[in-house]
Order: sequence, then C-alpha cells, then structure tokens
Amino acid sequence: MSGGTDVTTMTAAEIASAVGGGSVSAKDVVEASLVQIEKRNPAVNAFTDVTTDSALADARKIDDAVAAGTRLPLAGVPFAVKNLFDIEGVVTRAGSKINRGNAPATADATLVQHMRRQGAVLMGGLNMGEYAYDFTGENIHDGNCLNPHDPSRMSGGSSSGSGAAVASGMVPVSLGSDTNGSIRVPSSFCGLFGLKPTYGRLSRHGTYPFVGSLDHLGPMARSAADLSLVFDVLQGADPNDPAQAARPALATYEQIGQGADRLRIAVAGGYFREKAEPEALAAVDTVARALGVSDEIDIPEAARARAAAYVITSAEGANLHFDRIVARPGDYDPDTRDRFLAGTTVPALWVQQAQRFRSWFRAKMRRIFEDVDILLAPATPFSALPSGTKTITLDGITMPARPNIGLFTQPVSFIGLPVVAVPVWLEGAALPIGVQVIAPAWREDLALRAAAELERTGVCRAPVAA
Repeated sequence: MSGGTDVTTMTAAEIASAVGGGSVSAKDVVEASLVQIEKRNPAVNAFTDVTTDSALADARKIDDAVAAGTRLPLAGVPFAVKNLFDIEGVVTRAGSKINRGNAPATADATLVQHMRRQGAVLMGGLNMGEYAYDFTGENIHDGNCLNPHDPSRMSGGSSSGSGAAVASGMVPVSLGSDTNGSIRVPSSFCGLFGLKPTYGRLSRHGTYPFVGSLDHLGPMARSAADLSLVFDVLQGADPNDPAQAARPALATYEQIGQGADRLRIAVAGGYFREKAEPEALAAVDTVARALGVSDEIDIPEAARARAAAYVITSAEGANLHFDRIVARPGDYDPDTRDRFLAGTTVPALWVQQAQRFRSWFRAKMRRIFEDVDILLAPATPFSALPSGTKTITLDGITMPARPNIGLFTQPVSFIGLPVVAVPVWLEGAALPIGVQVIAPAWREDLALRAAAELERTGVCRAPVAA
C-alpha cells in the first residue's frame, strides 16, 4: 500500500480520490478492509456474510477500469449492506432464522447495483434486528451486534451491523433501512452520520420489507460529505419499485459546502424535549449554539404522531408475517413474535384513524416548514444503553426499552421527512449521541449542508472507534 496509507480511517471520498488518482489500488483498499473485518468483527459481530471472492474480483475490475481512464465516483470504496438487501449468491436473512432456509438471491438489490456500477466494492451483509423490528441491535439468531466504542453497550438497531461496521473502520460507508428510526438510532449510538431520505426518494427493490408505507433506505458514514456522495449515487428511477416517487435526482455533493448561514433553523420543542435525558438535550443545544439558533418551535401532536406510527407499524408488520407466525412461531425471537401477534389484534378502525391523522400531521408540518428550513431534535433520548437493558425510565415513567428507544425518530419518519443524524461528543462523555437535522420533504440537500457545516466546525465528528 502506497506510503503505508491506512485506508481504514479514510473517508469514502478520500479513498475514491486516491484510487482514481492511482496512488492506491482498489485491491489494496479491499485487502485492508478484509484485514480490518477479520480483526474487528469478532468483537462487535457486525458482519453475517463476508463476500471475499467477489470483492477481490470487483477490485481487479476497478483497477483495470481506472487504468483505462474510466472515472468512477466511488472507485474502490468498500461498503456493506444490512442483510435485508439482496446480494447475488447470498441468502437474504433479514435478521431471521426462517429466511436462512431460502435460496440465495439471484441478483443484487437496486441500490447495491447503483453502488457497484459507480466503483464501490461490496464486502458483505450485516447483522440486524430480526425482520427490522428492533432498536437495540440484539439478535438471538446471529448474536448481538455490539457498540465499537464500548462493546458492553448496544449498537442500536435495527441497522445495527451497518452502524458497527462503519464505526469500527471495517468499511467507510454502509447501507441500512429506516422504518421508525433504524438508521438514526445506530447512528446516534455508534457516533455516525446517517441519512434517512424522503419517503419514496430511493428504490427499495430487492430488499426485504417491514412496513411498506414507512420503509426507507439510506446510507451511514463517518462524514457528511460521504453521505452526500453516496446519496447522489443511490438516486435514479426504478420501475420495479411502485412506491418510488417520479422526481428528478437531487444533486447534493457539489453544493454541500455552501454552509448554513442562510438557513432558517429552529429547535423542535415540546414533546422532543420532555422525555429526553440531559445528554440528549445538551447535544441538541450544542448543535443549536454552533448554528446560531435560538428559536424553538412546538411540534403539535408529536406524541400522537408517534402513537399513530406504532399502530400502522403493528398492523402492517403483523399482516406481512401472519402466515409465518402461525406456521413457525418457535423460530421467531419471542419479543419480535409477540409484537407481531399484538399487531393482529389492532382494529381496522384504529388503522384508518391513524392514516387520517397522518394526513393532518403532514399538513401541519408542511406549514411549519414554510417558516423554517431545518428543525433540530434528539435522535435518541440517551446515549447507548448497556446490552440487555429491558426497561428505561423517562420523565418518571418506566417503560420497555426495546420499543421506546425510537421515541424521537418515529414522529418524523411517520410522514417521510428527510433527516440527517449527526454525532455529538459532549465534553467528557465516553459515548456519542445523535441529533436529528430534519428538513422539508425532498430537501435532503439542506440537511446535508447543515451537517457538513457542523462537521467543518468540529461540533460533530465520527472517529473510528479505538
């Protein structure tokens, strides 16, 4: 490797520049990633499948293409995907026991194809919460995915491996899914930048579903620029996904350095501050001060939005899994199975009311975004919990930990708004905690600009875990 460069600490943009410029080969980068996976994965359990042979073969093709003068925006960049993404030749587990009996996928998911076409190298599939119904990163089938900054702590879920693999330097970027917070929660716990795009922005073809009206896919990375770079690559119309919106691609990478001076930003108050622990409030206040923000806006009925999101999640998830639960109840994690079973009892009237409220809440938020460009809110009520934590107490109320880690993420994904989770390391803190940078629908560029400014000023950072 040229000059002894440590590619495991480089950003995706730095790797692509080095490989594209010929100072480092894609083969060297991929081999370094494989060494890091062998070294770090036993401690955090992020990878469930490592695609060594295809990764090395892709690296050779990329080196040949670069030598022939082909420009690839992600040349030689290692990445990995939550194991609900189809990977050709690999069984799509979706974190479950049942699925591993299926035949291997015959083609890559659309977003995996987009990444590989632009020079990125797929390193494998990543651990996740069973069927994505999880915020902890705990999985009884594949083992718990642990936090690289402190392996006694949760990585967050359900995109647990997607967070742990990037935070530990095994890959610089990963892809995950976010239904109710599953990109933003592990980004908060593992100290990463994570993007949940607008609902319908990116194709979901070739991924295992959870809740069709809430599922989003997106990237996680150690820099805001990498999020933007990957987001631009992931866009593109896909007739195979009927839920994808017919909108032109939004180029963000060239504009990400424009700063946040002209953005109208406010802190989300009310619900978003009532059940947050001191470190979550301090993180939001730190970000707000750095951006010169003093305004606070109360988001009406955010608690009801979270409750409505839960109703829809329960009902749609139960409908998807009902036949499997009846046939093979013992092959589910009991916690997951019981939550799906509870969803079978949700009255249709409740689901209709939740959908009507969803329209009302979306209209209210649209009016709020007529006056602001960005809202700031906690990503999680606290930093990473000890593994195995069953209950939490917030605002004097004791509640189950697993479903309530997403208190602040669910009202946002409920109406499909784009969010960048940014990592904050408070002074003296041993663990990071995330802040949501929330933008209006289809304006991922605004959230990415604010995130990049916070990174530039040193307020937010995502170092590789020691």
